[in-house]
Amino acid sequence: MKKLKHLISSLSIKNRMIISLTIILAASFITTNYLYYSSSHKSVRENLINSVLPLTRDNLYSEIQTNIIRPIFISSLMANDTFLKDWALDGERNIDVIKKYLDAIKKKYNFFSVFFVSEKSGKYYHYRGILKTISTADPHDVWYYDFKKLNREYDLDVDTDEAAGNKLTVFINHRLNGYNGEFLGVTGVGLNMASIKEMLIKHNSLYGNNIYLVDKECVVQVHSDEKIIGRTNIKDLPEMKHISEKIISGNLEPEIYEFERGERHILLTTRFIPEFDWYLFVEIDEDSRMSSILSSIKTNLVIGLILSCIIIAISIATANYFQKRISLIAVTDELTGAYNRKEFEIQFKKAVYSFNRNGTPFSVIIIDLDRFKEINDTLGHLTGDEILKSLAGTSKKTLRLTDSLFRWGGDEFIVITQGDIDNALSAAERLRKHFHESMSGFPGEKKPDGNTMATISCGVAEFTSGDSMDSLISRADSALYRAKTKGRNRVES
Repeated sequence: MKKLKHLISSLSIKNRMIISLTIILAASFITTNYLYYSSSHKSVRENLINSVLPLTRDNLYSEIQTNIIRPIFISSLMANDTFLKDWALDGERNIDVIKKYLDAIKKKYNFFSVFFVSEKSGKYYHYRGILKTISTADPHDVWYYDFKKLNREYDLDVDTDEAAGNKLTVFINHRLNGYNGEFLGVTGVGLNMASIKEMLIKHNSLYGNNIYLVDKECVVQVHSDEKIIGRTNIKDLPEMKHISEKIISGNLEPEIYEFERGERHILLTTRFIPEFDWYLFVEIDEDSRMSSILSSIKTNLVIGLILSCIIIAISIATANYFQKRISLIAVTDELTGAYNRKEFEIQFKKAVYSFNRNGTPFSVIIIDLDRFKEINDTLGHLTGDEILKSLAGTSKKTLRLTDSLFRWGGDEFIVITQGDIDNALSAAERLRKHFHESMSGFPGEKKPDGNTMATISCGVAEFTSGDSMDSLISRADSALYRAKTKGRNRVES
C-alpha cells in the first residue's frame, strides 16, 4: 500500500490526470455496457418465459389439434355413412365396392391411410383391398380389441401401419354401429406422423426452437433428428433427468423448466397432448437469443475504446500544450518572451557546472537601452514596450542557439553566451549593430538632430575561476557603465 501511494505521489499531475481520465472512461463504458447487458438479458429472459415459450407451445398444440380435428370429423362421417353400414350388414359381398369407397376418401382428403375392420368377418379392409384377418394372437391387432373394450365413440392410436411398411401413423379409430346399435366394426383414417414431424421442423427453422414429442415413458417419439427417435430417453440425459422425473410424476399442466446443456442455458416448456398421450417439448437456447445483444455490446466496446483513445489523445495533447505554456510562463518574461531572472540563476549554475567539469568558458553580456526614460516620456510607454520587444526579437535572431537571453529588469537584458571574452564581444557588437539597423524604420525613432533615439550599450565579462554570479555581473555592470560614459551605443569589457 505504501509503495502504491509512493508511486502515485511520484507521478506528475498530468500523468495522474491521464490515468484518472482513462480509469473513468473505462469504468463508464464497462458499467454502461454491463447495465445495458443486465437490463437486456432480464428483458429477453422475461419475454422468453412469459411470452415466446408459452405462445409457441400453445400455438403448436393448437396446430396439432387442428390437424387431428379434421380426420376425427371425417372418421365420424364414415361411421355414420349408411353406405358403409348397409355394405357391412349385407354380408360384405362386393370387395371392389369397399375398395373404391375407401380409396375415394383417401384421395379426396389426402389421408395416409383409410380402413374398415369388420367385427363379423375379422377382415381388415384397406383402400387396396383386404390387408389381413385380425387375430387376438397378433400383437399388431391388440389396438382393435382394446378399442372395442373402451366402448368409446372414437379414439386416437399411434402405431405402425403394416400396409405402409410399418411407418409410424396416427390412427383415428371410430366405432361403426348398425341401425339397432349393434357393433359392426371399426372404421377410420390414418395420419402419417411425418406430417407432424414436418410441422415441427418448419417451426424449428422459422423460430430457432428445438421442438419434439415425448411419450409418458420419456422416450422421444417425434424429432427433427431421426437418429434419436425411439432410441433416446430423456431420463438418461444428465441435464434433463430431474425434468423427466417431474413430468412423469403425473402433472399434466403446462410447465417451464431450465437446465444447462454443455455451456448453453436452455429454457424448456412442456404440454401434455391427451390425443397422443404424449408431451410436446419446446426448447429455446437463451444464450442464442442474447447473441445480437452481445454483438451490440462488442460493437459499443470497440466504439468506446476508439472514442476513449481519441479523448485521451486530445487530453494528452491539450495537457502537453498547457504544460508547455505554463512551464514557459514560469521561466519567461510576459512582455518580451525572454527568459526571466529566476531562469537565469538556473542557467548560470549549469554554465558554472560545465565550466568546472569540462573547462567550457562562458561570458555574460549586459544590455541596456540608451535613454529609455526619454523614449517613454517622448513616445509613450506603449512605444517603449514595442522597442523592448523589438530588442528581444533582434537578440534571438542574432545570438547563437547555444546563447540564452534573459530580461534582467526594466530596460536591461542579460545574455549567457558560450565562449571566451572575444566571442562575447563579437556577439555583443553584432547585436548592437543589428538592433541599430532594425530601428531605422521604427516610427518616431529619430531625434531632431537625425540620430537614432533607440540604441543599446553592452557590458561584457568572462567567467573566471572563483567567480560568483554577483561578482561576474558586477564586472559586466562596470563595463556597461563605461560604455554609457563613453557616449552610449557601444560595447565595453
